[in-house]
Amino acid sequence: MPFERYFAPSAPPSSRPFSPPVLVDAADSPWLPASLPLKTACRIVRQMVCELVQLFGDRVMLRRDRRRLSCHVRQIAMYVCHVALRISMSDIGEAFGRDRTTVGHACHVVEDRRDDLAFDEFISAVERIVTAVFGLSEVTAHE
Repeated sequence: MPFERYFAPSAPPSSRPFSPPVLVDAADSPWLPASLPLKTACRIVRQMVCELVQLFGDRVMLRRDRRRLSCHVRQIAMYVCHVALRISMSDIGEAFGRDRTTVGHACHVVEDRRDDLAFDEFISAVERIVTAVFGLSEVTAHE
């Protein structure tokens, strides 16, 4: 895949346990191509969120406490995967190496932060970009 060069493996292939890629079933998520592995789709979304936060971080008004930026990027990516791509929380948790309850917490955190207008505009832009990248024909508006 063309995205493999952007996502270098974190460990040498010999030390990682083999697990076949989970392919997205069209019945489970009508928004993703069936041939795209779910973990790859989530990694693409996370990388896009990371790049956008670095570009527009001052406008997003990231939290001022000492939490790591990577945690916020992961939470936003989980939220966008769930809302824009309609992937189940269990599948997102598996793709990110987290539990489904962690994904639920991430969605609640991002949803609570959407009360801030600048953050809401940023998340809306990320959702639009993700839907455009994955070629989604129908986009649902944020309620």
